[in-house]
Amino acid sequence: MNEMLLQLGKNAKEAENALRIITTDKKNKVLTAVADHLVECTEQLLKANAEDVANGKKNNMPEGLIDRLLLTEERIQGMAEGLRQLVSLEDPIGEVTGMKKRPNGLLIGQKRVSLGVIGIIYEARPNVTADAFGLCFKTGNVVILKGGSDAIHSNKAIVDCIRETLENERVTVNAIQLIEDTSRETAAEFMKMNEYVDVLIPRGGRGLIKAVVNQSTIPVIETGTGNCHIYVDETADLDMAADIIMNAKTQRVGVCNACESLLVNAAVKDELLPVLAERLKTKDVEMRADEAARPLMPGAVPATEEDWGTEYLDYILSIKVVYSVDEAIAHINRYNTGHSEAIITNNYTNAQKFLDEVDAAAVYVNASTRFTDGFEFGYGAEIGISTQKLHARGPMGLFALTTTKYIIYGNGQIRK
Repeated sequence: MNEMLLQLGKNAKEAENALRIITTDKKNKVLTAVADHLVECTEQLLKANAEDVANGKKNNMPEGLIDRLLLTEERIQGMAEGLRQLVSLEDPIGEVTGMKKRPNGLLIGQKRVSLGVIGIIYEARPNVTADAFGLCFKTGNVVILKGGSDAIHSNKAIVDCIRETLENERVTVNAIQLIEDTSRETAAEFMKMNEYVDVLIPRGGRGLIKAVVNQSTIPVIETGTGNCHIYVDETADLDMAADIIMNAKTQRVGVCNACESLLVNAAVKDELLPVLAERLKTKDVEMRADEAARPLMPGAVPATEEDWGTEYLDYILSIKVVYSVDEAIAHINRYNTGHSEAIITNNYTNAQKFLDEVDAAAVYVNASTRFTDGFEFGYGAEIGISTQKLHARGPMGLFALTTTKYIIYGNGQIRK
């Protein structure tokens, strides 16, 4: 194994033992200090990020991904606020649940404990660096980060800032480590470090996630892509629908909870689609519409079969006319990625049917898909949005980074 990775793994295991005994008060003190220091480091973080952004533009990175890469003073403040929110949340570690007394007098319960060492492989999202540290630290987990080359300067600056704080607070700096080698070969080796890493979490596009799932010998929690839909039902408030669609599509296009595909009931297409087309044009959104929608949306181009299954992460929206809530649900369950889906309706029966039958981590009635986020859900931050069904699903906050062990109290029982 690569000597650098081997040393990181050994460091992580040593740090795991140290974090296992750290108190909640100390965790909260450190998280507050890290939040404050991130803000103090704003100038150096922005300088490092500017280098990454300049490289991204030089390499023709799409606008949506540039936005995801960009740090601003406001976003650094947001990273710090996420850490402060974690301080206010209950520490799940040590919670004892389900204690039962057996006929032989044994008391058997479960205690919530850390997962151990968590590896995170992610693309150009510098905010993940701080979020991942905060969530892992609050739950007593060590984190090893493997970011992409597009954000290496930003990630290194953030990790340096965090490690400075840990050292000042006399906590092991190896609670967080960054793999600075951004090569695919190193990433492939990292995925095989099951001797040192307990769980691996990929955050990024379809290619990255597929590579991790296929290559890793470490258990993976899959944070999937977001081909998110909004369905406008025949009873929808159309002003509300237009506002929600615009927010879900255009507030930030390079994120996994942005709307990528719109389904409109035929009963409201004539009234909604021309108005929506004008609003989408103000944001330069390319409209890819089916035969029923295209005549109502000047400038729209024909949608293809490929469009229905595409996560654009760009100013592009696919539009299809459907004739019932059942058709909408069937289309969504065929093409979605299990992330976030929404219905706009004033019909209670259709709303409940949509909630019951759509297979996704988050299903909305009359709200934007952009709320699928750990911060918005009150988790302080998130380690990712899981689109799988084992262990964790949806925005992954503190509880998703824990497991349980059985604890048994006896008074001399022996098995006969």
